[in-house]
Amino acid sequence: MILVCLGATAAQAILGASFRVSRDRGRFFESELGPLITATVHPSAILRSDDRAGEMGAFIADLRLAAEKLDELRGRG
Repeated sequence: MILVCLGATAAQAILGASFRVSRDRGRFFESELGPLITATVHPSAILRSDDRAGEMGAFIADLRLAAEKLDELRGRG
């Protein structure tokens, strides 16, 4: 299981106030809430961005990274 937090508010609630999506996205953290936790931007941030295509690409890349890590955990990677 991997918990993916969408946005800084969700990530900071689980990982602590020092978490920064811009710095920490794509990294995996251990927690008592789940084997691994990661975070990406909130989808609404993509809509507010001047570079929607770039932000959407980065969002998809973050989700793919989580999917690949999940495959590794399941022994499929």
